[in-house]
Amino acid sequence: MAFTNQHFQLLLCFSLVLVLGLWATQPLAHPLDDHKASLSLKERHERWMTQYGRVYKDEIEKEKRFNIFKTNVEYIDNFNANASNKLYTLGTNAFTDLTTEELIATHTGIKKQFISESMSTRTTQFRHENLTDDDILPSIDWREHGAVMGVKDQGLCAVAAVEGLNKIKTGQLISLSEQELLDCVKDYGCGGGEMTKSFTFIQQNKGISTEAEYPYQDTQSQCQARTLGSNAVTIDGFQRVPNDESALMKAVSQQPVAVCIDIHGIDFRHYSNSIYNGDCGRDNINHAVTVVGYGTDTNGTDYWVLKNSWGESWGENGYMRIIRGQNKCGITSYASYPI
Repeated sequence: MAFTNQHFQLLLCFSLVLVLGLWATQPLAHPLDDHKASLSLKERHERWMTQYGRVYKDEIEKEKRFNIFKTNVEYIDNFNANASNKLYTLGTNAFTDLTTEELIATHTGIKKQFISESMSTRTTQFRHENLTDDDILPSIDWREHGAVMGVKDQGLCAVAAVEGLNKIKTGQLISLSEQELLDCVKDYGCGGGEMTKSFTFIQQNKGISTEAEYPYQDTQSQCQARTLGSNAVTIDGFQRVPNDESALMKAVSQQPVAVCIDIHGIDFRHYSNSIYNGDCGRDNINHAVTVVGYGTDTNGTDYWVLKNSWGESWGENGYMRIIRGQNKCGITSYASYPI
């Protein structure tokens, strides 16, 4: 029988199916957490150190950090194996060799007394008060509208709300200087400041520089705002969101909103994915994040989308979906936005 072109095509198709079948049976690459069954905790720590470029000053420090890592990983593994009543999972990230106290000390900067002082000076009204259900989208994600810069690993500072407002008003998404706020805003960041003092500074300074003009240094130094003499983005002030989730939803439907939350507890810092409904307080506000959206998942669970400033290893590439309707972590306590 002659070997026709049709026979050749059939043989080619069969060969492709065979190759694809063999390929599908091969193991795929998995994150570090997925190797836990075959690796000892020492091996997992070594791989984690390589992944995050961690180098310790001596063996004593390394052993100390390994023991913290071990405690955290054992908690994460146990939680994921037994968390039938939780909507989310935990995972290792760049902070797994830190205690909760160390993370709060080095990667948060909000103190409730400073918030109360600055919020008490607010005189403007809530401009979104009269929005009705017909005015508000059932879901929105400002990332999809190009109004959110990529996640930064800059611990204490955030200007995402101003970047988002500028994009909505002008069509330009510009990365703004976290360092300028760190240097120029009293009690900001390491000293315990919060977002409304940043908004006030930007307004009084007649704007804020770009990140390229005033790059991030991860340490507080002398303010150079007047020396530079150029400001990329200006605002007219800020407004406070009333303390309820309905008002917060109205505000977020119009622009990203800065909020201050309470992140005490190991679950928040090791959050990996899905909708967070875990433990966190409401009374010890200590961290600033930006609400960049809200929605409802396929199971009917309402959530907020938070942009953190802990790098992309944390959460869903630097973001968290957190349950909406429970004022989780005190999310409505001190919410504000630039105007």
